Amino acid sequence: MKFENVVIPVDQIWSSPFVRWQGSLADVSSIDVAVAVTRDAMASRRVDPEEIDGLVVGMTIPQPNCFYAAPWIASRLGMPGLGGAVIAQACATSVASVAAAAAQVELEGSGTKLVITTDRTSNGPLLVYPRDDGMGGAPTTEHWVLDSFRADPNTGLSMVHTAENVGREGKISRAELDELTLQRWHQYRDSLKDDRAFQRRYMQEIVIPRGKQKELRVEADEGVHAYSAEGLASLRPASPDGITTFGSQTHPADGCAGAVVTSRTQSMARDGEGIARLLSAGFARADKAQMPKAATRAAQAAMEEAGLSFDQLKCVVSHNPFTVNDIWFAQQTGYALVKMNVFGCSLIYGHPQGPTGLRGIAELIHTLHKAGGGIGLFTGCAAGDTGAALVVRVD
Repeated sequence: MKFENVVIPVDQIWSSPFVRWQGSLADVSSIDVAVAVTRDAMASRRVDPEEIDGLVVGMTIPQPNCFYAAPWIASRLGMPGLGGAVIAQACATSVASVAAAAAQVELEGSGTKLVITTDRTSNGPLLVYPRDDGMGGAPTTEHWVLDSFRADPNTGLSMVHTAENVGREGKISRAELDELTLQRWHQYRDSLKDDRAFQRRYMQEIVIPRGKQKELRVEADEGVHAYSAEGLASLRPASPDGITTFGSQTHPADGCAGAVVTSRTQSMARDGEGIARLLSAGFARADKAQMPKAATRAAQAAMEEAGLSFDQLKCVVSHNPFTVNDIWFAQQTGYALVKMNVFGCSLIYGHPQGPTGLRGIAELIHTLHKAGGGIGLFTGCAAGDTGAALVVRVD
């Protein structure tokens, strides 16, 4: 999927802090979080609700009243005339949502779309399915989050098994995983320097009223554990005889992210900090139980669509639920691991599903902007051995 006329203004993409599951956001609907954060982000970035002519909502975990998610969110944000699509593609939801908004702008030749991605892995819903042929009419149940994490119904295997499969094929060692995980931790810490100067470029705090003269406020990532070489080495593998530990894989989280997607001509009229041109998006599916490979395949598809080679990239940001992902990517593309995720990644700060990718895209855009511009790639894997990628150029 190639784009010619689509941009995200650099100052109009944002993410909330991410909160480790069962933390401060455990009992707050992800829709309420999205409304609060989006309202504040639009106000602080001078985004006029009347300029928005389209809405795309990305979320993967049902919340109360989510049947009406897009029009309900639009009304609460002061845009009662808008509806919109709700997109769910597991961990690829952000790229799919941005691509959907970009396709609308590209086809229409103009327009300003609002993309909102949000999810809460905490306190996932328990679904009850009626079953007349069950003993005494007993229903079957599904825990939306835990059962989905437990195994892919197509293979019967968990996602950590896919990391082990790719690790074996790539001859990746436990020591390599621990070393790169520690590097990713130090890169994340760089985003916290100078009172979180880099994160403040894109991060929008969460402020939600909680009764009389009370509010829930989350200003920074919550629940990120410190890493050390000794601590990583002491962890047992997550599966027998495996190389992946709970240190070299991400943790579930809650949060949201958003962006304004518009045309080049309309963006030029804005008083902003520059633009990120969307060049292409790519989607892919790997073989069964080979999920980490899909991020690389999606990246290759997006780069081919954009007519670019990997040596033209100034930086790469990945959604890497497993450290294996990045090592496999480097093996297949020749791209230097040290040039990836220079200000952190989901491996360290967590993974709320829907918004994870959009936070990564925000970090990519601001990394490029800080470096004076250039071409960058976001890529990540997703459940079902799939992946999605986006190529951008910051001017």
